Amino acid sequence: MAGWYNESVLNLLLSSPLEFFIAFGGLLLSLSCHEFAHAWVADHLGDPTPRMQGRVTLNPLAHLDPLGTVALLLVRFGWGKPVEIDPFNLQNPVRDSAVIAFAGPAMNLLIAGLLAALVHLVPLPQFVLFSLVNVAAINVVLAIFNLVPVYPLDGSKIVLAILPRTLGLEYEEFMQRFGLFLMLGLIFPWYNGMSPISVLIFPVIRFVTGFLFG
Repeated sequence: MAGWYNESVLNLLLSSPLEFFIAFGGLLLSLSCHEFAHAWVADHLGDPTPRMQGRVTLNPLAHLDPLGTVALLLVRFGWGKPVEIDPFNLQNPVRDSAVIAFAGPAMNLLIAGLLAALVHLVPLPQFVLFSLVNVAAINVVLAIFNLVPVYPLDGSKIVLAILPRTLGLEYEEFMQRFGLFLMLGLIFPWYNGMSPISVLIFPVIRFVTGFLFG
């Protein structure tokens, strides 16, 4: 899983250290839950690889990549340790790989939904409310970003399962050769500090967060 955000976490550290620890801690926990979902679904679909590698756990230490975590702080783009699967252990490799891929974003949306319900239903202090909304928004961003159909994001495997076989093979070959470069181009700021990916996904993020929190 990859993570991306539009504002520097380090700026938040300088302006409000407490908000920084809440936001960054929420981001790391959300990344871990995302990877756990991949591992848990793969395990239940018949692939023991994630369990053998100790990935079917909510322990962040099993999922966080040291370089990816530092990159989140420094360059606003980072990643967790990807969950490895063996397609030969799956009954339907293309379909099941797509289900496994979707499990990560689905987990982030589930977390955001549960936090939104908590905010709406339970009277909480203002600071706690702000923190929960912030962490929920982080999960929405992670979910929507990872659904972008560009390799190595989860969305590429989902699209591969939807496309007709011949077109899917061409798409897979293209993404394996150029997907990483395409993704880097999408997250790199082009104009006025805005990246193409932000223009693409921010309307969706605003819609989802607006639906959750009104």
